[in-house]
Amino acid sequence: MNRIIKKVAVLGSGVMGSRIALHFANIGVQVLLLDIAPKELTPDEEKKGLTLDAAAVKNRIVNASLDAAVKSNPSPIYRKADAARIKTGNFDDNLKDIATCDWTIEVVVERLDIKKSLFERIEQYRKPGTLITSNTSGIPIHLMAEGRSEDFRKHFAGTHFFNPPRYLKLLEIIPTPETDQSVVDFLMHYGDLYLGKTTVLAKDTPGFIANRVGVFAMLDVMQTMQRLGLTVEEVDKLTGPVIGHAKSATLRTSDVVGLDTTINVTNGLAQGLPNDEAKDVFVLPDFVKKMGENKWLGDKTGQGFYKKVKGEGGKSEIHALDLNTLEYKPSQKVKFASLEATKAIDKVADRFKVLVAGKDKAADFYRQSFGSLFAYVSNRIPEITDQLYKIDDALRAGFGWELGPFETWDALGVQKGLELAQAGGRNVAPWVAEMLAAGNTTFYKVNEQGVKQFYDLESKSYQAIPGVENFVILDNLRATGKVIWKNAGASVLDLGDGILNVEFHSKMNTLGSDVIQGLMKGVDIAEKDFRGMVVGNDAPNFSAGANLGLVYMYALDQEYDEINMMIAQFQNAMMRMRYSSIPVVGTPHGLALGGGCELNLHADKVVAAAETYMGLVEFGVGLIPAGGGTKEMTLRTAAKYEEGEPEFNLLRNAFVTISTAKVSTSAAEAFDLGFLRRGDEVVVNNNRLIATAKAEAIALAEAGYTQPVQKTDIKVHGKGALAMFLTGVHAMRAGNYISDHDVKIANKLAFVMTGGDLSSPTNVSEQYLLDLEREAFLSLTGERKTLERIQSILTTGKPLRN
Repeated sequence: MNRIIKKVAVLGSGVMGSRIALHFANIGVQVLLLDIAPKELTPDEEKKGLTLDAAAVKNRIVNASLDAAVKSNPSPIYRKADAARIKTGNFDDNLKDIATCDWTIEVVVERLDIKKSLFERIEQYRKPGTLITSNTSGIPIHLMAEGRSEDFRKHFAGTHFFNPPRYLKLLEIIPTPETDQSVVDFLMHYGDLYLGKTTVLAKDTPGFIANRVGVFAMLDVMQTMQRLGLTVEEVDKLTGPVIGHAKSATLRTSDVVGLDTTINVTNGLAQGLPNDEAKDVFVLPDFVKKMGENKWLGDKTGQGFYKKVKGEGGKSEIHALDLNTLEYKPSQKVKFASLEATKAIDKVADRFKVLVAGKDKAADFYRQSFGSLFAYVSNRIPEITDQLYKIDDALRAGFGWELGPFETWDALGVQKGLELAQAGGRNVAPWVAEMLAAGNTTFYKVNEQGVKQFYDLESKSYQAIPGVENFVILDNLRATGKVIWKNAGASVLDLGDGILNVEFHSKMNTLGSDVIQGLMKGVDIAEKDFRGMVVGNDAPNFSAGANLGLVYMYALDQEYDEINMMIAQFQNAMMRMRYSSIPVVGTPHGLALGGGCELNLHADKVVAAAETYMGLVEFGVGLIPAGGGTKEMTLRTAAKYEEGEPEFNLLRNAFVTISTAKVSTSAAEAFDLGFLRRGDEVVVNNNRLIATAKAEAIALAEAGYTQPVQKTDIKVHGKGALAMFLTGVHAMRAGNYISDHDVKIANKLAFVMTGGDLSSPTNVSEQYLLDLEREAFLSLTGERKTLERIQSILTTGKPLRN
């Protein structure tokens, strides 16, 4: 059947339920969010003379939960206005309304009896053939379906979202033996394409995949730290970004999530896994038990493995727990020779061999923890999944690991990992030795067509990972010789079908001379031998902007000719890209700031990730956008004049966006700010970004793309509009909202956006505005206060108000 999801019911409005509801609202789905009705009135409700039957009382719990979620940080919703897609209600009055829904998701308290009781009520109203799923993380899925009708059981499965659902990409799909295969296929596809998830098919075993392995890894780290006498700070240093894990690493993550959650999940796994070969790891260390007894649960109780205290002069300090004395002491800086040896190694996969080869306690830690993890995941197949890639997918998407366990093992070498496990007294599953004996030396490989394959236990051969045909993975193309040209900061790759890709690989993908050269080279090659170009990369961020350090260095040395040339080169690259004979598609994701935003402003079309944080942020360092950003925002505003909008209002909105250095909190908000335009596209799943952009480039080419002509008829308003802006800026200064230096920058920005020294509204060219913005930028680099702002960003990462 052709299943379409127009409306979803979410039953339970707690932390998970409200945020799942908001994520469905993010993608445009109507949501019915229900929860229990209160059993007693609050004092305030009593004063108002309300009764338990009053709608305001009955929906108090659900409305309060939703309101708290919308206001929470990080925000679970792309735009607050999108919360209007959610209608609230209660189980007493509104459960019947699930008859209008295509999918009902249960997210109530983790008790089997309560869930089964709710499902019994649901069956009275649920429309046959509609989806019914549970978000449980600890209760066997098949037990919840007991006693239900055949139609209910055929359409029932587990859909385990990870918190927060907007940001964590994992969605585990857990069918029962009775779940219809078409339902499983639909959930896998819908989660990927519409919800932007890495959908992983899991078996109905305790903890499913991610929590089973992730919690094992966390507890094994705790036990290893005890054996080696490592401190809290040392463990978090060893298990953080150096190995591609989150900055919060292991113990700080526990503080954020809550130690009570860790304890409850661990106890549940220990009870459900009496025959696990590593069940000794699921025994909570004594210090964790003691912390639980003391209610040292982390952020929610003000102390856990870390505690914020007031030091001398009232300044906040972070203290760490001494696991031997259970007392808090000032956090100590961590230094290990093994970590120092990896500082110059940018690629995480290349660090592992160095880390396990060391002679210090850190290397001991890595040898033991890696060996234990490798043994454990090898024994989970086929128990929790039949394919090893699903374990890697789950840990990357659910726990934020850059590399999954088997990918890490590959990076170390399968034989080496086997030896580490054996040295630690852990038994690796026999299939690994059999794989090696057959001459298969890796868990993954990329074939000649650039398709990533995994070692399949059942067939004892390499098979393509399902779904990767929908993705374009640049590393795979690189491995098969698809790089046409490269330098230190950029590469030009052949995506196939006549489309090129320009990829940045400078630090934070900053736009220096190497990247500019790569863009120009890409356009040259594409115009000669291809039919379109994509600008995209697989890094966490599209680009943090221009190389600010270089600007600062030139400005200190008063090398203004160098700065002028650098800006002119960037402007020329943007215009060369914009007015080439082939279509260019930008793919912003993560940070797309300053020059990274300007690049996308000049693309023919933008395919943006839903999680795109886009903005012209130059004002914050005492400058204005000069890579065509000020010009382009002025041009876009002028293009709307013909639509009948009040002209000064539109110009003022663009001015405020730039002068307040606004950054979108999502791609949806980037439309509101004018960084994205009608016709640009948003992709919820980052993995599909470059593939979608490639398809759009092909579509533009096949539609008969014609080289555009630079605009010479941009309407600017001259002194009349400039006077309005100067008056507004003066009022802001008089109210002490901005500093004198802010006034200087704002006035220069206004001068550019109104067209400079013009006595009346005039049509000007793009080059005219580019020259104005370049002159303004150049003059500001000679200001001491601008240099102070740039220095603050470069040295502390924090903006300076001076």
